[in-house]
Amino acid sequence: MQEIRVGIIGCGRPRQQAGATGYGMAHYHVAGYKAHPRVRLVALADTDRENAEAFRALHGSERLYVDYHAMLANERLDMVSVCLWPHLHAPAVIAAAESGVRAIHCEKPMAPTYGEAQAMLAACERRGVQLTIDHQRRFAQPFRRARELILAGAIGTLQRLEAVCSNLFDWGTHWFDMLNFLNGDQPVEWVLGQVEGRGGTRVFGVPVEGQGLSQFSYANGVLGMLVTGVDGALGGADIRALGSLGTLEVRNEAQPLRVWAQGDADWRVVPTSGGFHGMELVKLAILDALNCLETGRQSELAGAKALRASELTFATYESSRRRGRVELPLTIDDSPLLEMIAGGAIAGEWPE
Repeated sequence: MQEIRVGIIGCGRPRQQAGATGYGMAHYHVAGYKAHPRVRLVALADTDRENAEAFRALHGSERLYVDYHAMLANERLDMVSVCLWPHLHAPAVIAAAESGVRAIHCEKPMAPTYGEAQAMLAACERRGVQLTIDHQRRFAQPFRRARELILAGAIGTLQRLEAVCSNLFDWGTHWFDMLNFLNGDQPVEWVLGQVEGRGGTRVFGVPVEGQGLSQFSYANGVLGMLVTGVDGALGGADIRALGSLGTLEVRNEAQPLRVWAQGDADWRVVPTSGGFHGMELVKLAILDALNCLETGRQSELAGAKALRASELTFATYESSRRRGRVELPLTIDDSPLLEMIAGGAIAGEWPE
């Protein structure tokens, strides 16, 4: 069968190694490529050639580039991984789509503004390019089993979904996406939210709130809520699903999934394999994207699904800016949080 020619944009150093500026996600993407029998890692691109050379020494590759535009122009690539900081995602994804690749797997969050995130998906749709975003936790067994239990009626009719994490943009994109996943990717109709600047920080260069609250409503009547910057907001649960007959929780523990349904005397632990933080999930994400490229089916991590998670982030910011409820679809292009910070509407410190 035909080989799949792959290039990687952004090599980076593995997390916690000298010179690392992030998680070194390319090192986890490549595990998926190595596991596929027909993938050929053709080229690497990184503005720091030393990073690319170190990456090649570990994983192999035929050619190195310091300019990904040159790599896209010179190589006949089928698939590209984009492992850059968020403000560089849109230019790289759009350039890759316009170069003629057939698939792109990009790191999350999609982009610092909603307009850029929309432009990424639009460029791929125009060219018929498969875009996937690395919301790899959709492949974690605790979450997949949780969705099975919800769909099977283990807690009755689903009524509310709750989550807690550090911020709405970086970690929040995972949890917005996960709540969507647990509710069968139902569309969201409206969002009501607020953000607070005190305690804010930067994640991969992008300012994020110190504290936030997002409430939203799905078309099937399920209510969603994401709380950020408040430890213990859900009593130790990362995600909670509440139904007419019980409650389900996913927690960062050795046995992360538990259920308390009508008639139970106490919580019942549901055995699952693996947790939801392991980087082996990135390997599964890459393998899924490759399979979709070969079969034509839609990926679990399709760009359209990721854009819905991004929409919830930026809609929450927009609700805070408007001081009112926001109806979806969202009709802005900027990041209301960044605009409020720039205009002094939100006070705080975001050290470089």
